Amino acid sequence: MKKISALLAITLSIAVLITLSAISASAADKTVKIGNIIPLSGPSASVGQQGKNAREMAVEEINAAGGIASLGGAKLQMVYADSESKPEKGVGEAERLINTEKVSILTGCWNSAVTYPTTAVAERYGIPFVVPVSVADKITEQGFKNVFRIAAKDSWWTRDQFAFMKDMQAEFNTKIVKIAFVYENGDWGQGFAKQWKKLAAEAGYEIVLDEPYPSTSTDLSPIVQKIRRSKADVLMMVSNAIDAILLTNTINEYKVSLKAIITSGGGHADPSFLKAAGKNAQYLFDIVEWETDVNKAGAKEANEKFKAKYGSNLTGEAVDAYVAMYVIKDALERAGSIESDKIRAALASTNLTSGPGMIVGYDAVAFDKTGQNKHASLVMVQVNDIGKGLERITVWPKNARRAGYTPVFPKP
Repeated sequence: MKKISALLAITLSIAVLITLSAISASAADKTVKIGNIIPLSGPSASVGQQGKNAREMAVEEINAAGGIASLGGAKLQMVYADSESKPEKGVGEAERLINTEKVSILTGCWNSAVTYPTTAVAERYGIPFVVPVSVADKITEQGFKNVFRIAAKDSWWTRDQFAFMKDMQAEFNTKIVKIAFVYENGDWGQGFAKQWKKLAAEAGYEIVLDEPYPSTSTDLSPIVQKIRRSKADVLMMVSNAIDAILLTNTINEYKVSLKAIITSGGGHADPSFLKAAGKNAQYLFDIVEWETDVNKAGAKEANEKFKAKYGSNLTGEAVDAYVAMYVIKDALERAGSIESDKIRAALASTNLTSGPGMIVGYDAVAFDKTGQNKHASLVMVQVNDIGKGLERITVWPKNARRAGYTPVFPKP
């Protein structure tokens, strides 16, 4: 009888071990599929690739650190779709990712004109959609429950651009009277322009040019001629990378005289812009969410790692994409499930204040009732050469200015 009991105990122990091993293997093999709709071809392909690289780096880190502990170590699996910067393509890819790929979460799409209709698809299916950077205000003004944006919306960007102009005039005793607006004619540019016009009227500036243009333009010299004839003090622009390069080089070629050029991230923040524009970009001011000299724990190390892997610095948009992966990880950990409603509830209660993903300049990611990150904030940088070649230098707010640097204003 004792031998039978011992044999039974051994058999049960082996069965338990086999079961535990099977559970462990099952957990290790589990993945959470994340659908990523970004422009990998077309006019925004450069920033799309930057965002893809940042996502990949974050996911590699998350998976190497054990994945999602509350899901038994499940790994994040990225599924990419190319929007080509086309709204209809983004909508179609969202349908495919949800219905065919069976993703648990969507993220993207960089272009506001693509993100806006694509989030409606996610809302219809009840799939959480994390928006890293698309800035059009209306994205979080649709009354949706499944949309969560990390970046500052465009009305905050324009608000801070005008606050910056006011501070520069006071600091350098230089008056700005006439302003020219030049912007790509999609939702992103149109959204900025609407806010610019409102703020300019409130501040008493004279708008001497209001000029939208298609990003696919190969000749922007007629636009530059209008800028020159406008005799503007300040030129404000919203551009993708290709048209940002073309405009900047053509402005220099036509020797347009301006006190300042103030741009809006996007193409002007893309590494390809500075490489192609070179000295023509010197003294330009650009508003972004992040810069490499930001004083935040882990930021320098993350940027060095990214540069070693991909050959360029992180941009503000790429940082948003990087942070988005850690926001998703945090939500999945707290949800302990891949069910859409549980992930949505976890995202809604996000209050991420620390960890390897929090390399942004602000202190937390937490969403208001519209899905907008309440804490998102911005910085102004200036492109200049202070002895080591052209670089982007944080200049505003003044308490965030790189130590020892004095902005060049007005432009020589």
